[in-house]
Amino acid sequence: MAVVTTEIDYEVEYNNRARVPEHPALIAGWARDAKAWREREGFHTISYGPGVRHSIDVFASRGEGDLVVFIHGGYWQALDGSFFSHLAAGLNAHGISVAIPSYDLCPQVSIDDIIVQMRMAARELARLGRRLVISGHSAGGHLAACLMATDWRSVDPALPQSLVKAAYTISGLFDLGPLVKTSVNDALGLDETAAKRASPLFWPPPSHGRLDAAVGGDESAEYHRQSRTIVDAWSRAGIATRFAEVPGANHFTAIAPLADPGSQMTQRLLELALDR
Repeated sequence: MAVVTTEIDYEVEYNNRARVPEHPALIAGWARDAKAWREREGFHTISYGPGVRHSIDVFASRGEGDLVVFIHGGYWQALDGSFFSHLAAGLNAHGISVAIPSYDLCPQVSIDDIIVQMRMAARELARLGRRLVISGHSAGGHLAACLMATDWRSVDPALPQSLVKAAYTISGLFDLGPLVKTSVNDALGLDETAAKRASPLFWPPPSHGRLDAAVGGDESAEYHRQSRTIVDAWSRAGIATRFAEVPGANHFTAIAPLADPGSQMTQRLLELALDR
């Protein structure tokens, strides 16, 4: 009996804007809510490099927990941190400070360049004297995992190897290979070699810390596979991992719980920030 195999349509699986036709209204809502939070709460900005986008907005609170960093998505080619200021609200309500960096975008730079930029941002945040919990959405989830798996002593011998104590990824991407033959790659310019080099799934796993990987319940099978795969791989390497679904959420609404002080997502990040 012949075995029938079904080829995965990666364009369908990874084209989130096509999968969620209402995405323009959702993104406009992010910008509106983020502006309102900045005006209400205030923030200060730290520079980590010479470029206009080499900046980190810090929404400071007086609590004793470690610093939570949120890295935005946009497939490494869209948006900036100012669209996501309101996502600091949930943790700020519990006294946890939140830092939201921006970075240069493809095709002006490569994904490898962006990884380096986020390492420089983390190095700058280390000056604040707290360890980091790195959260991130979509491409930001990829970057969060990259920072978790970074050998910080090789970046700067003065940095503690445990600088990043945990990563909380939301709809993250950890194996970039499937993107190579999609329209997403028009701006990224990846070939198979570059995709594997930039994929934290194929890096040596971290030697410490925790990884939570969440994904919207209504997202594509590939997004679920991406998160489950890194959870399984890093768990086998001895890292404490968790997989979670955000019920009823699509790719654009999966981050909404971060703005809610009482959500399970915020409560979990609070637990990670307070864990000693």
